[in-house]
Amino acid sequence: MSPTADHQSSGLVTVFRERRLPEPGHLAGYAALIDTYGLEGPLPGLLHATGERHRAARTGGWQLLTPRHAPNDSLAGHLTFALKREGLDLLVLKRLFRATGPKPIEQLVRAQPTGAYARRIWFLYEWLTGDTLDLPDATRGSYSDALDPKLQFAVAGERSPRHRVHDNLPGTSDFCPLVFRTPALEEAIDQDLAKRARDAVAPVPADILARAAAFLLLEDSKSSFAIEGEQPPQSRIVRWGQAIGQAGATPLDLAELLRLQRLVIGDARFVSLGLRTEGGFVGQHDRRTGAAIPDHVSARHEDLPFLVEGLVAFTQESSRELDPVVAAACAAFGFVYVHPFEDGNGRIHRFLIHHVLAERGFNPPGLVFPISAAILRHIGDYRTTLETHSRPILPLIEWEPTESGNVRVLNNTADLYRFFDATPHAEFLYRCVQETIEEDLPQETALLQAYDSFSNRVQVLVDMPSATTDLLFRFLRKNGGSLSKRAREREFASLTEEEAATIETLYREEFSRNA
Repeated sequence: MSPTADHQSSGLVTVFRERRLPEPGHLAGYAALIDTYGLEGPLPGLLHATGERHRAARTGGWQLLTPRHAPNDSLAGHLTFALKREGLDLLVLKRLFRATGPKPIEQLVRAQPTGAYARRIWFLYEWLTGDTLDLPDATRGSYSDALDPKLQFAVAGERSPRHRVHDNLPGTSDFCPLVFRTPALEEAIDQDLAKRARDAVAPVPADILARAAAFLLLEDSKSSFAIEGEQPPQSRIVRWGQAIGQAGATPLDLAELLRLQRLVIGDARFVSLGLRTEGGFVGQHDRRTGAAIPDHVSARHEDLPFLVEGLVAFTQESSRELDPVVAAACAAFGFVYVHPFEDGNGRIHRFLIHHVLAERGFNPPGLVFPISAAILRHIGDYRTTLETHSRPILPLIEWEPTESGNVRVLNNTADLYRFFDATPHAEFLYRCVQETIEEDLPQETALLQAYDSFSNRVQVLVDMPSATTDLLFRFLRKNGGSLSKRAREREFASLTEEEAATIETLYREEFSRNA
């Protein structure tokens, strides 16, 4: 293969696409293919090269291998290396197949008709492009997995007799994010957080659990609006909280997404409901001209029907056997990148997390983990996670401003939204889920149990209505366990000095012991 980038005379590379190698090396796998065919697109998170010395190194987005690992410098050699060591990058592969055309792939398969990697490449070509190669159906060779389940999360899938390949991809050619099996994800899955959540709520009295669930639901709704910088009226927060509480009860389809959009928007006088009929972006406007300054450009409105259809198929069928949190990350972040609606995308994106987790039975019945509250606490990490894909694809999108302050996309961008590496998104979501199980859930149930005990002890001391007891609790909580001078002189002037002091002691006892 002849490179398109500038290399040293020895063929060694020191910098590739602004990513410096740990030491001079020869590009291998996807890096070599991207270089040779001049492919444009987000680079894989980890690129491979072979060095001159017999030592391996992994740093700065590079895996440097020893000379003995160098693949044959050919299309077949680098593709085989990529599938064997780097997993699938569907976006790179589709652009590669468009660049090579069918003939080189046909020659590759004819050279090794029973080879497992040749048949996988053949299957992927037809799966990604929708074109049929001029090859007879395979009749020999053991069935091989399209996706290596040791490298990336896969499903059981179905057999493709034409290629003698097991199609275990967790999606369709319309929408198929992939997630690598990283140590962080393997460790999170091994913790069996779903069981830990069930064990945590098992000893909690039913009435306490019901009240905790109601509070956490409201907290999640309020936090989801806060992430968008909104402070809606309480009635709107409650209404969206009720929708979140029903997550997983109705199968996801376009009609359900449209219903959710109507719920989340509320007043739609200034918003066009339904799939967008023009461009979309996330960002700002120039204060002087009103021109768009995008941080993220949404999918073209012409592509929305089949992108949404692919997303729906992913949630309904393709990803059923994926780990629930991994599946939720793929669906939710895929939705927000597509951004199919004029408004409401962020809150529906977070609703999809609840939908997938509830539908898969991950959370205890009737209980919603306040994922949005955890996201709000880690808003910087959340934005960084979103940018892992939105930032690299921005330079690849050709757009022009419109008179209305919107954007009009000029090139074909659909693949940028249907194929992406959702590994950082799954890792981030798992951290949020774990935090809600280990912190939010036990803290809220402990708070309610402490409140009930405090309220009962106050009632023994002083006979007062429950609403007054609740007001007393809120004053004490706000003032660190003491009644302020204002409260003693106004709302609770009827308390004696001895009663007030005893109540403050009761508060400190209950909330230092139980909260």
